[in-house]
Amino acid sequence: MLIPVLLFAVGLVLLIKGGNWFVDGATGIAQRFGVPELLIGATVVSIGTTLPEVMVSATSALQGHGEIAYGNAIGSIICNTALIAAITITAKPGKVDQKSFLTPVAFFFVAAAVYCYTAYSVGEFSRETGIGLLVIFALYMIVLIRQALRAPKVFAADKRPQETMGKDLLLLVIGAVLIALGAKLLVDNGILIARAMGVPESVVALTFVALGTSLPELVTAVTSLLKGHGALSLGNIIGANLFNLVLVSGVSVVLSPFALPVEKTVNGMNASLVVDLPVMLFVMGLMTIPTLVRGKLSRWQGVALLGVYLGFCVFQFAV
Repeated sequence: MLIPVLLFAVGLVLLIKGGNWFVDGATGIAQRFGVPELLIGATVVSIGTTLPEVMVSATSALQGHGEIAYGNAIGSIICNTALIAAITITAKPGKVDQKSFLTPVAFFFVAAAVYCYTAYSVGEFSRETGIGLLVIFALYMIVLIRQALRAPKVFAADKRPQETMGKDLLLLVIGAVLIALGAKLLVDNGILIARAMGVPESVVALTFVALGTSLPELVTAVTSLLKGHGALSLGNIIGANLFNLVLVSGVSVVLSPFALPVEKTVNGMNASLVVDLPVMLFVMGLMTIPTLVRGKLSRWQGVALLGVYLGFCVFQFAV
């Protein structure tokens, strides 16, 4: 047990350092090209921090553990929203650019509709479904890139010397690599520790694996907040949630289609259908709908989301 604990700690150190460099590189690029931070967070940063979910879910699907691939995607969205975003919102609520915010939110709920239709009506994630999810991912990236190119320049490009471009890109790449390695160490050894404690695999996927692979988002969110880049943090969370549905799940299903996991039931019904998916939709709605209407995040949203996450975790271990 000592070695897994030590490797878990090493993973945490790599995550923290990688997150710091990744945010520095991303914000540097945003400043150079005058791209709004929320858009950078919803694209480049989100892809980087979602790499652990992609690797874990794809590997799990190929090894025949569809329940981990599925649970990791759903659990990560719940964790990103009701824990990570909640901490950020509670600590520092603020105004939001509604126009930039609307696109990733709209794409998320479109993807969620496809995902929920598959889960409730079909009961099996086929390769065609995976391809459809990847198509949504491609369309999202095209739309956001076009928006970024048309966005008003918020920083003068000449404010950053030309020689810093290479440094920003290097920080971005090295940060992403450290985040991915750190997350892998955390997840692999976290699972070993959890199983040694006798925790079921489905619960491990929705909690320990989801939290472990969401740690890059947590590190990025906290680092961004401390550096005064709250919009980057929020964009990262929304983008990462979408990528969990369309990129993480899409890649996993294309590589190895699987049936809807049924490892836990509530009154004879699949717990995923009556708890996990509804909670995922509820927390995203709670974070995004009031924000789109009012143009700002409020502390009550963060507190409410944290309460939902606590209840969700209690349910997973107590029921």
